[in-house]
Amino acid sequence: MTITVAIAYHSGYGHTARQAAAVAAGVGSVPGASAALLDVAELSGELWETLAGAEAIIFGSPTYMGSPSAKFQAFAEASSKVWAEQGWKDKLAAGFTNSASASGDKLHALTSMAVLAAQHGMNWVNLGLPPGWVFTTDGSVEDLNRLGGFLGAMAQSSSDAGPDTTPPDADLRTAEHLGRRVAELASRLALVAAA
Repeated sequence: MTITVAIAYHSGYGHTARQAAAVAAGVGSVPGASAALLDVAELSGELWETLAGAEAIIFGSPTYMGSPSAKFQAFAEASSKVWAEQGWKDKLAAGFTNSASASGDKLHALTSMAVLAAQHGMNWVNLGLPPGWVFTTDGSVEDLNRLGGFLGAMAQSSSDAGPDTTPPDADLRTAEHLGRRVAELASRLALVAAA
């Protein structure tokens, strides 16, 4: 049995695209799971068809001024046609975001994604990790979930550094963890549904 996890994301400068690729790598590490990377900057028929056929959708956007990007918001608003038909009802959903500062109000962006998923009747998958390096005295900035998020995967990319060097490896591994977690849960649900 195969499952598809769609990664519907926008990236303004390439940093969030690296995070999306890490999420996709996590999905691909689960036997029978494949990732579909979808840039929501272009709202094509193919985008909507792939989202309709996926067992799970992981949303991603940079956090700009405390919210998802305008292009991600345009995608969210355009999904109202899907909402009217309850096309994503009972699919799994999750989210990731990136900003230049350690906080950057990333939680607000993730909350917006979770509310979007809830309006569609989707089931939100949290990160499932304790906070990283600040949680214990022997922790380090290389720990998973170093930014201490719970709702989704957070990343930090310095504003004067390109996507070739940021986000840091710990944040990319955290994104990979999220992709793997969603794919594993989607696979389990598919097996139950087939039984």
